Amino acid sequence: MATIHLHQTTTATPEQFLAGLTDFGPGRAKIFPNSADGYLKVHDQGPYQADVTEGSNGIWERLHYDWSDPHRITMTTTDSNLWGGRSGHTYTLTPRPDGKTDVDVVVVRDGKNLKGRLLAILVAAGGKRALASALAKTVKAIEARNDQATEGNS
Repeated sequence: MATIHLHQTTTATPEQFLAGLTDFGPGRAKIFPNSADGYLKVHDQGPYQADVTEGSNGIWERLHYDWSDPHRITMTTTDSNLWGGRSGHTYTLTPRPDGKTDVDVVVVRDGKNLKGRLLAILVAAGGKRALASALAKTVKAIEARNDQATEGNS
């Protein structure tokens, strides 16, 4: 099992970041590079939760999103072709006095079969760099989305 801790700071507010994280519409891959539109399926969605399948490149997982605490979003893997056990993601959003937001992410990868266990070993060994790069892209995409919304309101 691999557990990766990541940190980024963003100019987005916690509300703006949450809005990007929970936008399950077309074009999700622009915000999350590992979530191809062809894999995306929203099974259920309510005001503070969603049941969504997403993935890319032959890897998919069904996640239960819970944002009942808008500063702590949990995404628990409920089914996957590779991940099981305690797999999932937790995003903690902390507003800063300077108006920015600290984004702390914990990614857990618990392989449920041979391929998943091997990939979890690779993630543990060197996946932090790749996951940090993906998070940086997500942060930039959410910031750009918010910049466009602000320009559209000017």
